[in-house]
Amino acid sequence: MDQRAELSEFLRSRRARLKPEDVGLPEFGRHRRVPGLRREELAQLAGVSVAYYTRLEQGNGRNVSTEVLDSIARALRLTDAERNHLVHLAKPTAKKKRRSAARPQTVRPGVLHLLDSMDSVPAFVLGRRLDILAWNRLGRALLGDFEAMDPQDRNMARHVFLSPSARTLYVDWEAKATEVVSVLRMYAGCSPDDPQLSTLVGDLSVHSPEFRSLWAAHLVQEKGHGVKRLHHPLVGELTLSYETLRLPDDHDLSLVTYTAEPDSLSAESLRLLAHWGADAAAAGAPQAAASQDS
Repeated sequence: MDQRAELSEFLRSRRARLKPEDVGLPEFGRHRRVPGLRREELAQLAGVSVAYYTRLEQGNGRNVSTEVLDSIARALRLTDAERNHLVHLAKPTAKKKRRSAARPQTVRPGVLHLLDSMDSVPAFVLGRRLDILAWNRLGRALLGDFEAMDPQDRNMARHVFLSPSARTLYVDWEAKATEVVSVLRMYAGCSPDDPQLSTLVGDLSVHSPEFRSLWAAHLVQEKGHGVKRLHHPLVGELTLSYETLRLPDDHDLSLVTYTAEPDSLSAESLRLLAHWGADAAAAGAPQAAASQDS
């Protein structure tokens, strides 16, 4: 991906969403030629010259200081995730990220054992590009038969945008789709030279107009925690809390878990699903995708 273009488009998109009144500036005249703040208004708020900010917005982040980026982030009202994304775009560490993206993705035996021991908690491991690398029996029963998928399709973005079942599984599919694209954007800022990421984005852009539109919006967030409503074909609707836990020895890998409120209908539905999964599976060991070279 073109890092200069990504930086330029991201800054333009964040500036376009702000109005003068949002940041305490007076609005002069009824007609503005550009949506949102003008460059000179943003530069004034950030305490930099218009020429300096213009160069940055044109994709020239060379030699920009972290202090200046922080000032621009505050002026643009960026979230912490957006601010980190801006830093990655403006001050890339290309060699380090290329080495990281080239490493095979593997899940340690200890993590696989942990997944296996979580009988009542759906869980799976996500890697780079939201690849689904490992899962337990209940995770497979809840979200889909990952084992039956072609290895290249074991990816959360492909699952959400290209699998018809995902449209009915996630009650608020639009919110799930936005979250997936935002997390993928965050990774893209860190690893712009990842060829498999470029292939993934290209495939999704061709086959999903929704993905194409969301990708163009430059939304950014880190996957964290929250609540998901699911409509499962066997047990009906569930309301589940999810947590995303980065693995300490490899921050490219995250363990994602789903839990239900104790004694709730969703908890009972998970118990029924666990029994179904146990009956459907010949073995209880978690399944893991083969290591993938990036």
